[in-house]
Amino acid sequence: MIYSLDFSPDSTLLASGSLDTTVELWDTKTWQVQGDPIGCTAGAEIFCVRYSPSGDLLAIATKINIRIWKPSKRECIAEFQGHSAFDEAYNMSLAWMPDSTRLLTGGSNRDPTIREWDTSTWMQVGEPWKGHNGYVNAIALNPTGTLLASCGGNQVCLLRLSDRRTIAIFKHTNEVLCVTFSTDGKHILSGGYDEIISKWAVPSLEDIPKEQASNDALREDTPKEQVADNILVIDTTARDACIAGELATADRLLTQEINTDSSDYNSYANRSFVMARKADWDRALDDALKSISIQPSLMGCISKGIAHCGKRQFQDAMKAFDLAFMFVDEDLNKTRLLLLIKAIALFNANQHEEAILRVQELATTRPNPNTLACNIVEAYLHVQMGINALDDARRNEAAGHFIAAVNAINFPSTSAIHSKYDIFVVLFGWDIKSLWRTAHQNWCHELLQAGRLPEAIKAYRYMMDRADEATKACCLDWSTGKSSMLYAATGVTDLAAGGNDALAAGNYDRAVELYSVAIDLDFATDTIFGKRSKARSGKMLWDDALLDAEKVIKLNPSSYFGYQLKHTALHGAHRYDEAMEAFKIMLSKLDNAPDTETSNLRQQYVGLSKAEGVIEESIKAQLDNAPHRLLNTFTGRLCNREVQIDAFKASTEYKELLSSILVDVDLRMERIQDVDHVVAMYFRYVMLSHRWEGNELLLHDIQGKAVYDLDPVGGLAKLQSFCATARGLGYRWTWVDTCCIDQTNNVEVQQSVNSMFIWYHHSALTIIYLSDVPPSSQPGALAISAWNTRGWTVQEFLAPKFVLFYQKDWSLYLDDRSPNHKDSRAIMQEMGDATGIDAQALVAFRPGMRHAREKLQWVSARVTTWPEDIAYSSFGIFGVNLPVIYGEKRQKALGRLLQEVVAQSGDISALDWVGQSSEFNSCLPADITSYKAPPYTPPSLPKDNIQTSISSLRHVMAVDFVLKIYSLLDNLSAPRFANCRLHLPCIAFRVTAVKRSRALDPEIYEVKADGLHDLLITTEDNLIQFPSSRPTMQAFLLVRPCNRYLNLPDFAEPSGFAALPDDADDTQSEEDYWSAPGSPLQDSPGGFPQRREMVDSELSDRALRLTARLTQPFGAFLLAHQRGGEYKRIASDHVIIAQVRDLSSIPDMVKTLEIL
Repeated sequence: MIYSLDFSPDSTLLASGSLDTTVELWDTKTWQVQGDPIGCTAGAEIFCVRYSPSGDLLAIATKINIRIWKPSKRECIAEFQGHSAFDEAYNMSLAWMPDSTRLLTGGSNRDPTIREWDTSTWMQVGEPWKGHNGYVNAIALNPTGTLLASCGGNQVCLLRLSDRRTIAIFKHTNEVLCVTFSTDGKHILSGGYDEIISKWAVPSLEDIPKEQASNDALREDTPKEQVADNILVIDTTARDACIAGELATADRLLTQEINTDSSDYNSYANRSFVMARKADWDRALDDALKSISIQPSLMGCISKGIAHCGKRQFQDAMKAFDLAFMFVDEDLNKTRLLLLIKAIALFNANQHEEAILRVQELATTRPNPNTLACNIVEAYLHVQMGINALDDARRNEAAGHFIAAVNAINFPSTSAIHSKYDIFVVLFGWDIKSLWRTAHQNWCHELLQAGRLPEAIKAYRYMMDRADEATKACCLDWSTGKSSMLYAATGVTDLAAGGNDALAAGNYDRAVELYSVAIDLDFATDTIFGKRSKARSGKMLWDDALLDAEKVIKLNPSSYFGYQLKHTALHGAHRYDEAMEAFKIMLSKLDNAPDTETSNLRQQYVGLSKAEGVIEESIKAQLDNAPHRLLNTFTGRLCNREVQIDAFKASTEYKELLSSILVDVDLRMERIQDVDHVVAMYFRYVMLSHRWEGNELLLHDIQGKAVYDLDPVGGLAKLQSFCATARGLGYRWTWVDTCCIDQTNNVEVQQSVNSMFIWYHHSALTIIYLSDVPPSSQPGALAISAWNTRGWTVQEFLAPKFVLFYQKDWSLYLDDRSPNHKDSRAIMQEMGDATGIDAQALVAFRPGMRHAREKLQWVSARVTTWPEDIAYSSFGIFGVNLPVIYGEKRQKALGRLLQEVVAQSGDISALDWVGQSSEFNSCLPADITSYKAPPYTPPSLPKDNIQTSISSLRHVMAVDFVLKIYSLLDNLSAPRFANCRLHLPCIAFRVTAVKRSRALDPEIYEVKADGLHDLLITTEDNLIQFPSSRPTMQAFLLVRPCNRYLNLPDFAEPSGFAALPDDADDTQSEEDYWSAPGSPLQDSPGGFPQRREMVDSELSDRALRLTARLTQPFGAFLLAHQRGGEYKRIASDHVIIAQVRDLSSIPDMVKTLEIL
C-alpha cells in the first residue's frame, strides 16, 4: 500500500512511501523509477515521506524510527527513534521548517504529540505540542512558516509557532486524515472519513490575543458561489487594500494596471468601486462607463448602478442593475448577490425602507434560499438605521433596529464571515467583522438607556451565551465600562444554583452553560470555576476542564480542590505524569490543611507507594507463569524480566493505571481485578511452535541487537516474520525456544524444560509455523507436515488455550481467520486423525498421570534431535518436574520419567508394552516406540454373564475364601520405585514347564504355570526349556500386576492391568493445576475393615465381583528369578494373554516382587 507521496522542490522527482518498507523515487518526465529503492528495516512500515526545502534530504517516518536520507547518494545520514521512543508509538507525519533547521513530526495514539527536532544534531528541541487524542495523521506549515496545522481525530489544530499556542480548532464530523494550506496561506483545507473537503479561514493573527487561544472557527465548506470571488475579478493586493480601507493604495494599484493595459475593463470597474467609496461619484461613473465601453460585463454594470445611486439618478441606476442580470448566466447565487448589492446601493442613497424590504423579500421568496448573506445585509442595514436613530435621540426606535439586527444574525459570533462575504467590504467598506458584536452591544445598551432593565439583562445573557471566547472578552471589557449597571441585576447566585442542580443531575451541558454565564457576569469565584471544571470533565472536555482547574488554583492556591480537579482533567487528557504530580501536590495540601475536616479527607485516597505496591504484586503474579526472557515485537530486542517491567512502568498503560487507582477510597476486589487485567494485557505474550531447521539463531546471535535490523536470512527471516505477525495481532511480547533460552546455562535449560508446558499454557496465543506447508494448501497438509512428527510439538499444541496455524508464507492455514484454530472443527478433525489424540484432549488438555498409557502412545511415534528429549518433552504432559541431564541417553531419561509416573500415581499401565526392556529397569521399555501398539483390551462380558458368573461363585466358593482374596489384594502396598528397582504388587503364577513350539515360529514357546491355563509366549530371548517333571534351577513367574484400588464397576477395563480409580483424575482446579500429584497412599481409603459379627453384604458383593474378574483373560508378563532374590522381566514381542484356571491357588500367589 502506498501511504505517502511528496514532490521534490524542483518537481523533477516524486517520492512514494509504502507499507512494504521501501521508498521509490519516480522521474516526473518519464514516470519511471529512478535508481534502486530506498529500503528500511523489517517491520519499518512507512507512513510519511517529505523532502527538505532544498531537496537535498528526504525524511522518512516509519513505525519504529525516523530516517534521514540523501536521496541522490542513497545514503542514510541519520536515524533516530522519534515517537517510537515514547511508549513505542508510530511516527505518522513530517514537516520541514522553511529554513530546514527544524523537522516537525507527529506521532500515533501512544504519543499523540508534535515534536520538534534540531536538524544539526537530530535531538529534540523544547517540549512537545499536545492537543490531539489520537493519531496525528498529517501536519503542514503555512507559506511563511509562522503557522502549523495538524489533524488527528475529528479536528484540525492551528498552532502559532512563535509562542507554541493553539489559536484555532476546526472540527469535522469524523476522523481527519489530511490537511494543507492554500498557496496564499489564508485558508486551510482538510479531508477525511466524512468524505468532504473542508475549507477553513485562517484567523488574522492580529485578532488573536497572545495569551488566549480560540477554538471557535467557521468551516468554509459552503458552495463556491457564496464567496465574493464569484463576482469580483480583482488583483489580490488591490483587494486587500480595499478591505483594509487603504483606498489611496487601491486607487494607485488599479491606475497602474490601467496604464499598463488600457483595455483592462475589470480594472476600470474596480477603480469605479474605489471612487464610489470615496464618494467621488463623477469619477466613479466615468470609470464605470469606460469599463462598459471596452467590454460590457457584470462588474461594469454593477459599478455603473452604484455610481448612479450615489448621484441619486435612481432610474438610470435601476437600468444598469437590470442590464447586470444579463451576465449572471442563470446562476441563482450570482443573482442573489446582485440583488443584495442593488439593495445596498439604494440604502446608501437613503432609500432605507425600500432597501430593507427588498432584502427581506429576497430571503423569503428565492428558491432554495441560503439566507446567511441576506441576514448579514439585513442586520448591517438595521445597525446603520439604529445608529442614525441614536443620532436623533430616538432610543426606542434605535433599540427596535438593533433587536431586528440581532434577530437577523442567527449564527454565533465569528470573524470568518468577514472573509466569506468580503465583497460587501470591497464594494462598500462595511465592517462585517464587528457586525455581530456591534448589533448585540447596541441592543443591550439601548435597552438599558431606555430604562428597560430586565430586557437589557436578558439581552446581555443572550449575547454572552452565543459569543466565542475572543468576542466574549471584548464584551466583558465593554460591559464593565459603558454598561456596568448590567451587573446589578443579573442574578448570578440563581445561575450558580441552577448549575449545581444540573451538575448533580448529570446534565453537564446545562451546568457548563449556567456556570459560564455566571462567570461571564463577573462571578468568577474559585467555586464556580471548580464546578464548571467538574461539568467539563463530565463532558470529557479535558482541556477546558484543565483551564478551569488552573483558575481555581490561581484564585485559591492553598486549597487542595484545584489540584484534585487538575488531576482529573490531566488524567482524562492522558497526561499521566502531570496528573500524578498534581495528585502529589493535592495530598500535600490535605496533609497541611489547617482544619481537621479537610485533613481527614486525606484518608479517602490511596498513597502512591500503596498503589505502586498493588501493581507490583499483580506484575509478580502475572510473570510467575511467564518466560524470563522475551522479544519485544515493537523494537525487535530481547528483554529480560527487569527490562520488561521497566518498559511497563514507562508505558502509558502503567501511568494511566497508577493515576486511576490513586483516587480510590480503598482497593476493593473489583479494582484489583481491573489492575490484574491491565497488567495481564500488557504482559501477554505469544509462543512459537515450530520445527528447528538449518541456521536457527541462538541467544548470543541476537542479544543486544534489534532483529528487524539484521539481514533476513535463514532462521532470522522466520524470527522476523513471527515477531511482525504477533505485533500485527496486537501483541507486544513473543518467545522462541531457539534464542530466548541460554543454551550454555544448565540451570536455565533445566528451568525452561520444566516450565515450558506452563509457559505455553499461560500464553495469550501460540503460533504454530508449518514451514513445509505451502500457501493455499488443501486440507490434509497439516497432517503430513514434519511438525507433526516432532517430540516437543505435542505439548506445544496441547498446553495453550489459543493456537493459530500459519503456512510457509505466514498466511493462515486453510485461510481460517477465526481467532482460535482449536475452535475449528475441520482443523481439529485433521489433528485428531493425524495424532490419535481424542477431541477433548486436543482442545482442553490438562496435564497429569491419568491414562498414562494413552499419553505414551501419543508420543510413541515422535522423534527428537537429542535422544533424551523424547522423555524431557513429555514432562509437562504428565505434570512432573525432573532434573534435565543431557548426556544420560534415551533409556535412562525415559526410565526416570516412567519411574516418576508409576511412583507418584500408582498407575501401572505404563508397564503394558511390547519390545525390548530398558537397562534402567527391565519392566520399562528401552524405547518410546514400544507404546505404539495399543494396550491389550480383554473381551467385555455382557451384564447377564457378569451376574451369572457371580451367582456361580456364590455356589462353588465360600464367602470367607472370597473375602480373603479381597483382603489380600486390598492390603497390597502401592507400586513404588527405589534405586531403579520396582516393587510391584502382583499375583505371581509359578512357571512349571517351558517348551519351544516346533510347529510354530521358533521364537514361540509353550508355557505351563500353576493355576493358569496353558499359554504361548513370543520372545527373542532364548528361554531355558524344561518339563514339569524336571524343574530348572532358575525360577520363572507369570505375573498379573495389580494395584490396591479395587472399587471397579465391571469387567470392561481399558487394559488387562488394574487402572486408576475415578478420583485419581488430573482435572484439578486452576490453583492446583500445576502441583505434583500426591502419593496414592495418602489419599487411599483405609485397609480391609476388622471382621464384624455379621458380614457386610455390600463388601461381599464387591469381593465376588473382584473374584469373578480374576477369572477373565488378562495381560501378563514373564519374570526370571535372579541370584539376589530379585526378578527381571523377559521382554516379549507380543502381549502375553493368560487366564486363571484355579482360583484356589491365588491366596498363596499374592505378593510384592522386587524387579531389577
